[in-house]
Amino acid sequence: MSLRSATTPTEAPPLPCFVRVTGTLAERFVEFEFAIGDPELSIDMVLPFEPFREFCAAHRVAPLSAEDGARLDRERMKWRWGAPGIDG
Repeated sequence: MSLRSATTPTEAPPLPCFVRVTGTLAERFVEFEFAIGDPELSIDMVLPFEPFREFCAAHRVAPLSAEDGARLDRERMKWRWGAPGIDG
């Protein structure tokens, strides 16, 4: 085994990407949450419609269903409002 092969990192499999559309702005922009690996850890983003489609294709996103979105909202409410016992 050479030193080069021992120190070369192996490529990890890509993590799944998720998108949850949360709204539109001025009929020109898409508001959405984007997550990598875990839908509960997301960032809010805004893009025009066509760049949004390109972004989704480039990252091979999986859109979250309405049920998944409701589950995320319930989980966030537990953290935000401290309502223990709310289970999905």
